[in-house]
Amino acid sequence: MAAHKTGGQSTRKKVQVSMVIRDEIEKQHRAGVNSLQYDPVLHRLYSAGRDSIIRIWNCRNMKEPYIQSMEHHTDWVNDIVLCCNGKNLISASSDTTVKVWNAHKGFCMSTLRTHKDYVKALAYAKDREQVASAGLDKSIFLWDVNTLTALTASNNTVTTSSLSGNRDSIYSLAMNQIGTVIVSGSTEKVLRVWDPRFCTKLMKLRGHTDNIKALVLNRDGTQCLSASSDGTIKLWSLGQQRCVQTFRVHKEGVWALLATDNFSHVISGGRDKRVVMTELSYTERYTVICEEKAPILKMAMTPDQSSIWVATSESTINNWPISQKDWQELGIGDYCDSASNVSGNILKNTEPAQKILGGPAIRHYHILNDKRHVLTKDTEENVALYDVLKACKVEDLGRVDFEQECKTRNKMVYVPNWFNVDLKTGMLTIHLGQDENDCFSAWVSAKETGLAENDAVDQKVNYGNLLLQALLEYWWRPLHADDENEGNGNDGNGPIHTRGGNPYFSVPSHTPVIFSEVGGRTIYRLLVRDAAGETEGVLLNETVPPWVVNIVVDKNLPQFIKIPFYLLPHASSGVKSLKKDRLIANDFIQVRKVAEHVYDKVLGAGSDSGSVAGGGNTVSSGSPAGDRTNTDSNADNSSLAEEKVELLCNDQILDPSMDLRTVRHFIWKSSADLTLHYRPVK
Repeated sequence: MAAHKTGGQSTRKKVQVSMVIRDEIEKQHRAGVNSLQYDPVLHRLYSAGRDSIIRIWNCRNMKEPYIQSMEHHTDWVNDIVLCCNGKNLISASSDTTVKVWNAHKGFCMSTLRTHKDYVKALAYAKDREQVASAGLDKSIFLWDVNTLTALTASNNTVTTSSLSGNRDSIYSLAMNQIGTVIVSGSTEKVLRVWDPRFCTKLMKLRGHTDNIKALVLNRDGTQCLSASSDGTIKLWSLGQQRCVQTFRVHKEGVWALLATDNFSHVISGGRDKRVVMTELSYTERYTVICEEKAPILKMAMTPDQSSIWVATSESTINNWPISQKDWQELGIGDYCDSASNVSGNILKNTEPAQKILGGPAIRHYHILNDKRHVLTKDTEENVALYDVLKACKVEDLGRVDFEQECKTRNKMVYVPNWFNVDLKTGMLTIHLGQDENDCFSAWVSAKETGLAENDAVDQKVNYGNLLLQALLEYWWRPLHADDENEGNGNDGNGPIHTRGGNPYFSVPSHTPVIFSEVGGRTIYRLLVRDAAGETEGVLLNETVPPWVVNIVVDKNLPQFIKIPFYLLPHASSGVKSLKKDRLIANDFIQVRKVAEHVYDKVLGAGSDSGSVAGGGNTVSSGSPAGDRTNTDSNADNSSLAEEKVELLCNDQILDPSMDLRTVRHFIWKSSADLTLHYRPVK
């Protein structure tokens, strides 16, 4: 589904273009799951992924639970809440946005861009249909859900109340069902309490010694449970403004809390991977429900309280049973290391009752020297090869030695860096334009890189240029008046449009394209194929930065990258040392072209073939428009020059097919200007 853009583009910040290389339908989470919501009517589970995707699962069909993906966010989804009796869903993300969804149909209705940093937590007052959002910008905003669900993509101006006073990043938030109390937890280590009806501060509660990661309020807002990275759970009386009980049932930080409606029991989980159920009336009475394989991030209970769904920093979501016996017969004792030895209280479950299987996340990558292919290794130790240029996976290599594969596949060729890799979502995300100069630095031979099979001439192509054209292939633009006679789409019936793309390849049409501020907020996300839409076209006109328009629309080729170098006779050449000439050439010029220059111009053996341009100090490679070199007219001259002249760098004889940037990177290895020596072949 196409994205909706809300809020204008910042004029001051540089805009980058990113893409995610992925399957068309991602049916499994690719990284940890940050939040869960259970719909008791439809028996659906909603899960918020670190892979930026919210997924819907049918808990009544565990053979094939996947229903749908809700895609719109561009970074971790940190929290979700179901509201309006399950009809709508609100999500909070590290992409700094809060989004409003139609939960049943799974599409994004509108985007709220009020936060200035990661949005970490949401809270929901069911009786008032009010939602609060908070995050690393230290702000809490209050939203009326009925107002939010009435917003559209084009009309999403909304007023919001805010609660100020937090001094640190907020990681947890809770509001009671009737909407009379809101509590926040932060790295400030205190609980701050407000009345959301009047936006007034009520109190500050001290006691924790580390970040407060989870909060739960009882229905009437008189009691609050807090979980902290300090390893404790605290029960607070808001009327008495003090902590009335501290629970030490975990060995490490507590990150997730669930409480029963009547506040009789609390279920907690966190860094020690254990889910523990504690009776609030008796601090010593608790039982270990289960032990997960990874730290616990969130839990959701089924309506009949017979089981809990548990989300961890891994991609699989497990369902663990809780029997009636568990509720009634909590053990008593101190917390011990052994799972089966909690003072006679055994671990209740060793295997989950049900699983929603996740997929592997990519955790390691290596960009090969050709600056086109990337080797990756995922959490299941599988190695794969990706082609960044064509935005696809080329090969699954299985469980092979990653380091060895990197060494084997790296050839002695140097191409400049033109993209950045990001693995935060567990999938391969490629960023272009963090530095515009870098983005267009990779000029290569279309023939040598396999893009053009039967090219009689050596056409040079620019990787960044080709990929941007492919990503915006479906974006239709009105032709300029002076292009009208070129016949592109002009059938005489209406406006003339032209379409993008490049002559060599297309990228998968399901590839997400993201425009964002460099190091900042997302401006717009859409799929490659959606750029053909009328609304999307208008939004792209507003969003695509000038440096991309220049390449994709105006078809202005990037500049060649020049490399300065000195050319001197080798000590063994018998040639008298002339003055030290500083030459300039395109960085992809092959050594054979320099040999030709030496043969023709320095040793004076050849004819005037045009190898030198611009006053005798530029080694030319032909026409800059397409850089067509090695045409038939000078091929013979080149091969003759290769036989007659030898070039060296650091006393190493150079292969005629090596280019100057490769020589500089692998042989010269200095920041000083490259120096080459020549000698006639005896």
